[in-house]
Amino acid sequence: MLQMQAVTKVYRTELVETHALRELDLHVREGEFVAVTGPSGAGKTTFLNIAGLLEDFTSGSYLLDGIEVRGLDDDARSKLRNQKIGFIFQGFNLIPDLNLFDNVDVPLRYRGFDAAERRRRIEQALAQVGLGSRMKHYPAELSGGQQQRVAIARALAGSPRLLLADEPTGNLDSHMAREVMELLERLNADGATIVMVTHDPELAARAQRNVHIVDGQASDLHVGPVLVRPTAPAAATR
Repeated sequence: MLQMQAVTKVYRTELVETHALRELDLHVREGEFVAVTGPSGAGKTTFLNIAGLLEDFTSGSYLLDGIEVRGLDDDARSKLRNQKIGFIFQGFNLIPDLNLFDNVDVPLRYRGFDAAERRRRIEQALAQVGLGSRMKHYPAELSGGQQQRVAIARALAGSPRLLLADEPTGNLDSHMAREVMELLERLNADGATIVMVTHDPELAARAQRNVHIVDGQASDLHVGPVLVRPTAPAAATR
């Protein structure tokens, strides 16, 4: 699903050259749940931005679902990002003046779906995160955990191949954090590929793999079994 080989990212100014990633190698298989950990400034955010096609890299190779990203123009990158990737942000990034239905609808409009298809996807995604009965509520009427579930529904509605989560429990108390983590685990069990950046070692330990980034390089700390959907026995043999 995600294959990075010797990916390097250098930020340059007139006086300073900063190496955010140093020949980083990381492969994520379809259906994996990978937690990415590491100290502040280690390169986690840069990695996630590159993985999400939000910024380019200096050298190396990055294949997203078999497609080489390097060299794509802005339009091609935007199209690939919209088709393949769903984002879950620490700050939820919900629009306060829109109800839940319309918040989930925003990215779907950029995909060009007609109104009936958008409604089907929105209702299905909100039901999947347990908020199907609250789609006309506004973000301010929800708890932090519920707002994060809306953010997850917004990501799911586009049927992404890859979910990228940036500290998805960072603004939640421990109880709500566990609820969101349990939801992500269920989505992974249903076949979603998830890469989650987190500072919480307890949450990282619940993922199938724990990848540690230090000084712009990645190393595996733990590898567990990949969960597969019961309805897809062929995937279980890969």
